[in-house]
Amino acid sequence: MNEEKKNAIKYLKIARGQIDGIIKMIENERYCMDISNQIIASQSILKKANSEIIKQHLSHCVKNSCCHDDIDEKLEEINTLIDKLMK
Repeated sequence: MNEEKKNAIKYLKIARGQIDGIIKMIENERYCMDISNQIIASQSILKKANSEIIKQHLSHCVKNSCCHDDIDEKLEEINTLIDKLMK
């Protein structure tokens, strides 16, 4: 497993812990703004995990496709992903 995937897993485990904590905060009727701030922190960690997966895709999948003449398909995938991220 490469470094990007290891980092993504690390971030996802952190996010999972944060989400479990958020659920407990809601169940314990904690202050709404504290809950919201924790949700924002979780979103940030998920973005980091996604960034690592995208890096892995570019440095491995796209790079390998250049050698096999199917780069157009990979570029279209990246364009679709960028469109989703921009929404």
